[in-house]
Amino acid sequence: MEIFIESIDPDAWNAIVKGPFIPTKEVNGELVPKEWDEMKNDEKRKVQDDQKAKSILTLGLSFDEFFCTARCKSAKEIWKMLEVTHEGTSNVRRARKHSLISEYEAFQMKNGETISKLQTRFTHIVSHLLGLGKMFEDDEPNIKILNYHTRTWEPKITTIKESKDLASMSMEALFGKLLAYEHDLIQQFHAEETEK
Repeated sequence: MEIFIESIDPDAWNAIVKGPFIPTKEVNGELVPKEWDEMKNDEKRKVQDDQKAKSILTLGLSFDEFFCTARCKSAKEIWKMLEVTHEGTSNVRRARKHSLISEYEAFQMKNGETISKLQTRFTHIVSHLLGLGKMFEDDEPNIKILNYHTRTWEPKITTIKESKDLASMSMEALFGKLLAYEHDLIQQFHAEETEK
């Protein structure tokens, strides 16, 4: 989201991070907010940065989320509310991370599962862990994928492991090799069924 907002207007993202700009004036020894018509042009522009940020943030919200943000007075408040709603507090993030780590550690191929479904499940777990700050060594996800397949896959797994390029091979390339092997297995199965 940060990249999207910065691409539209970096000052709008700044308003989210730092909070709204409120130009003030001194009245009877106290600082009070200026009225719109008292502001200089550059002050008006800075005030509008927060309005623009609020607009960008609320445009993508569901109906319910939009009404939850109605009481927020600044883009920074909306952002904080959305962070807690979607990512949770630090305790929730920590619990989610531990849960995903457990899921990652217990990950294995299910009987009859296709490589596409395996890839979707595995990528989902890894992506969420990366989003929560988990770091992986270069070959760790690839080794994880290769160590937990059903017996049918042993010849291909052995070949891939012996190639010794797991650290430099992307996860996508590995899944590509597995998809190609799965395709060969399916073709072989159909050929055997036709012969019967």
